[in-house]
Amino acid sequence: MSNQDLFREIEDSKAEMVEALMALVRVPAIGPENGGEGESNKAEKVIQLLGDVGFDEIQRVDAEDPRVPSGKRLNFVAYVLGDAGKKIWIITHMDVVPPGDLALWKVTKPFEPVLKDNRVYGRGAEDNGQSLVASLFAIRAIKRLGLRPKRTVALAVVSDEEQGNTFGIQHLIRRGLFKKDDLIVVPDAGSDDGSLIEVAEKSILWFKLHTVGKQSHASLPTKGLNAHRVGMQLSLALDKMLHEKYPLKDEKFDVPESTFEITKKESNVEAVNIIPGEDTVYFDCRILPIYNVDAVLSEIMKVIARFEKDTGAKISLEVLQKQVSPESNAADSEIVIHLKTALKEARGLDARVGGLGGGTCAAYFRRASLPAVVWSTVDEVAHQSDEYSKVENMVNDAKVFALLALS
Repeated sequence: MSNQDLFREIEDSKAEMVEALMALVRVPAIGPENGGEGESNKAEKVIQLLGDVGFDEIQRVDAEDPRVPSGKRLNFVAYVLGDAGKKIWIITHMDVVPPGDLALWKVTKPFEPVLKDNRVYGRGAEDNGQSLVASLFAIRAIKRLGLRPKRTVALAVVSDEEQGNTFGIQHLIRRGLFKKDDLIVVPDAGSDDGSLIEVAEKSILWFKLHTVGKQSHASLPTKGLNAHRVGMQLSLALDKMLHEKYPLKDEKFDVPESTFEITKKESNVEAVNIIPGEDTVYFDCRILPIYNVDAVLSEIMKVIARFEKDTGAKISLEVLQKQVSPESNAADSEIVIHLKTALKEARGLDARVGGLGGGTCAAYFRRASLPAVVWSTVDEVAHQSDEYSKVENMVNDAKVFALLALS
C-alpha cells in the first residue's frame, strides 16, 4: 500500500470532513468561566464521530465540575492498538472561546457555520475543530485501508483547554495516561504553511486590575474619585513600563519579544453623567523564558503602589493565570524527527523548529517531562470574529497525521 493510496482515501473523504467540522461548530462548548455549560452537548457529536472511525478501544476520563449542568467535563481517549512500547498521541479539544461582539461577525453567525471559498466559517472552526476532524479522518483512512500501526496511536479529545486545562489535559496527566517515552503532538497552533514545529512556549501571566474610587455626579467631579480615569492611567503606565523594562527578543519565537496586552474591560456605570466608582481591566502577558515571572509581577505591584499613593484610589491585582515556561523540547527529539519526515513525505516541506506565545496544553506535558510538540497548518484566526478553517489545511494535516501514526 503506497502513501498515495492513503492520501487518496483522505482526499475522497473531504466532503465528509467538511460536514463533520460544520456539525461540531454548530454546538457551542463554552466553559463556565465565560457563562457556558461546558462541552457535554458537543461531546455527543464527538462520540458519534469516534464511533464511525472504528477504534479498537474508547475510554471516557471525565472530571467532576459542579459548575456545569452535567456535573462533569468530558474527555475521550481512543486507541488504535499496535505493538507494545511507545504510544503516539494527538491531542485536540472540544471547548471554544465565546463569540465576542456579534456585530463583528460579517460572514455568518458564530455557531451557524457556512462553507465559503473553501473555508468553513464559525467559532471553533480553526480552534480546534479543524485538527480534531483531521486526526479522526487520518485514523479512519488507516482503518479502512486495513493498515496496522507499529505502535499504539491514541487520540485524546479533551475539555477545558481554553481556561487552564484543569478538567482536561491536567486531569489526564494526573490519572497517569501518559508515559515518559510517549510521543505527543498538540495541533493547536502553527503556521500558515505548516512548516513550523513548535518546541517552546513563553510564560503566561493573566491578571485583573480592580480600581475603587468614589462614584459621583459627573457635574460634580470634586465630590468623587474617577476610578475609570485612574484605571486607564494605570493601565497605560503599566503598558509603558512593561514594554520598556522587558525589551529583549528571541528570534526562535514567532513573535520574538514579550507581549503585554490590555484586553478585557468590564462595564462600570450605566449612564453618561455618572463618574465611575469602580473600574476593572485585564492584561494578557506572554513573557519570554529569559524573564522571571515573579519579578515581572513585583514591578507591576510597584507601579500599583505608586498610583494608590498618588491618587487615593484602592487598587487590587488578581492573578488569573500564571504559567512559567517549561524547558523546551530538543530540536532533534524523536517526535520532531518523525514529524519532519511526515511533513516532507506528505507535503514536501522542510520543517523548522521554533517557539510560540504560549497557551497550549503542550506546556503541561513539558512540565511533566513528557515530550510534546505543537504543530498544525493554520492562519491563526482563532478567537477572532469570522474565525475559519481552510478545507485544504484540514485535508493536508490529516495526511500528515496518518503518516505520523504509521511512522
